[in-house]
Amino acid sequence: MIQKYLPGIKHADSDQFFLMAGPCAIEGEDMALRIAERIIKITDKLNIPYIFKGSYRKANRSRVDSFTGIGDEKALKVLEKVGQAFGVPTVTDIHESHEAEIAAAYVDVLQIPAFLCRQTELLLAAAQTGKVVNIKKGQFLSAGSMQFAVDKVKEAGNEKVFLTDRGNTFGYQDLVVDFRGIPEMRGFDVPTIMDCTHSLQQPNQNTGVTGGRPELIETIAKAAIAVGADGLFIETHPDPANAKSDGANMLHLDHLEGLLTKLVRLRQAVI
Repeated sequence: MIQKYLPGIKHADSDQFFLMAGPCAIEGEDMALRIAERIIKITDKLNIPYIFKGSYRKANRSRVDSFTGIGDEKALKVLEKVGQAFGVPTVTDIHESHEAEIAAAYVDVLQIPAFLCRQTELLLAAAQTGKVVNIKKGQFLSAGSMQFAVDKVKEAGNEKVFLTDRGNTFGYQDLVVDFRGIPEMRGFDVPTIMDCTHSLQQPNQNTGVTGGRPELIETIAKAAIAVGADGLFIETHPDPANAKSDGANMLHLDHLEGLLTKLVRLRQAVI
């Protein structure tokens, strides 16, 4: 399925789920290249199609003093270099309509953040680039309502749409995942992804810094594979405690291979 959207992606003929993974934010070229190299060694070993993920800018932050990026052009060029150096597709999120054309010059997939998934102009601008558009499901929306977001992109003439679940708001400071949403969104005839890290965020903390429960990443990932997710989204970092963004819910890079090895076995058991 993934080859239809990203021709040339490695291991597209395997029976495995595909993986979007990388740091929350691009912190620098060396860091991005090191993370990508390690993940590619793992995904090549396990025959997993891989897309490198990194935000070139973090627009949605709780506090004004939170890290937002190293500079738009600099970060986008890092993403471009990762793609060229390793021959893998790349994905980054955009926040306003004018960013779509800019980011599309550097990456293969444009991601629509969950809070912005109803923004018609943003969806249309992303669609009109011709790139794959990955729409995160809003924490405030049902799975079924994401059909309308898919329709906006397709009616703009772009059939290349992904949907990503990242949990539902539960109270003021927690999220829960309704796994019924995975098969429901797959029913829209689009690849459906589970965001295994953002779905474990604990937002709206009194400190202004989002918390998380990374010890449950494996649980969320296993459940997603069991109910038929086409892909997994995992933010990972060699030192989450000192990451500049979302360290509280990222997977330590040292744990990625063990997790993916288990998930490959699970995938083989359920297909």
